[in-house]
Amino acid sequence: MFKLLEKIFGWCYPLFRKWGINDAVASYTSLFINILLLCFLAYGIYVIFRLVLVTLLAVVAKKTKTNFDDLLISNKTAKYISHLIPLLFIYKSVPIILNNFVYWEAVFGKLVGIYIVLLVLWIIRTILNSVRDHLKHIPKYSDKPIDSYIQVIMIFLWMIGISVIISEMFEINTNTLFATFGAVSAIIILIFRDTILGFVASVQVSLNDMVRIGDWITFDKFGADGDVIEINLATVKVRNFDNTTTTIPTYSMISDSFRNWRGMLNSDGRRIKRHILIKAKSIHFVEEPELRQLQKIHLIQNYIENRQKEINIFNESNSIDKSILVNGKNLTNFGLFRKYITQYLENYPSLNTEMILLCRQLQPTAQGIPLEVYAFTKDKRFENYEYIMSDIFDHIIATVPYFNLEIFELPSEGFDFVE
Repeated sequence: MFKLLEKIFGWCYPLFRKWGINDAVASYTSLFINILLLCFLAYGIYVIFRLVLVTLLAVVAKKTKTNFDDLLISNKTAKYISHLIPLLFIYKSVPIILNNFVYWEAVFGKLVGIYIVLLVLWIIRTILNSVRDHLKHIPKYSDKPIDSYIQVIMIFLWMIGISVIISEMFEINTNTLFATFGAVSAIIILIFRDTILGFVASVQVSLNDMVRIGDWITFDKFGADGDVIEINLATVKVRNFDNTTTTIPTYSMISDSFRNWRGMLNSDGRRIKRHILIKAKSIHFVEEPELRQLQKIHLIQNYIENRQKEINIFNESNSIDKSILVNGKNLTNFGLFRKYITQYLENYPSLNTEMILLCRQLQPTAQGIPLEVYAFTKDKRFENYEYIMSDIFDHIIATVPYFNLEIFELPSEGFDFVE
């Protein structure tokens, strides 16, 4: 190839000298002509190879089932490769054209060499981006932090590329250059501290499967509450439910605590854990007239009958003096209310009865006695979950007066202060 290039660009100068033209004039004239010829040939090679590569890749993309070649087209890989071929042609031609101009030969040779290195890195980047986009369409890899891996690979390639560029510019041996980098590694670590921490964090996040793209996470420290849309070397992007975007440093995913709701979404139900406060003074033993009234409530009708029979048998067999209610066994309005809520929850169609379902009394507080509902909804979607929970507590709050109980709330102006 070198001999062919000598024939292409070596005809001008001997011809001008043969015509008796001055040596300096012949040199500059032949240089000008050769530069024009080089530009023309390089552009022609670029057009031909771009047409061939783009057309060939388009034909292959139509005939194959995979979308990887389509992604190569969308990332313009063939276009950049078509830039590389004429550039290599220029790189080989520069020493011949500038044979009589040693200084400019060195300058342009280095510039073209640097451009080739950058172009090669850019081509590799387009291929890696195509690989990334292809893997994201595969369900097995769609939730993996592929961006982080691509960025790590590109960092190493850029380090190699920059080393090659520096050695090309200053004519330094590559081994000597890497030895120098080793000597200043402490400074490099200081400069790239965040990148190194991000790399370590992204590897740990991936290996431990701490977070995936599409996960719903809550990170109070950064005010994040939404779905993960991107994981890369430096940051994790979260689209919050108010459509804002929060950017979290990747390293914070392993150094701080956050909540990942994936387990809940993959489970058989979403938990309801909410309570109301019952005034302690409204809790009392149920006497016969009130018991007859409560027995009309369908969900606890059988329970009251059976439970009252057991209580009567116990009290009679132990000769309990029932002139005072505190003696023996008795039903309370609060206990019946808890039983009613339990029965109501078990009959509620949107709750998963195969998971924990209960109504429990918590530690009494200064505001009253908390009565908590602990259950799981079948539907885990946010809007449906909120509707189910609200519907349950609407019913519970409306039911409280039927058991002669009262809900605690702070007094407000108006009727709360009327005696």
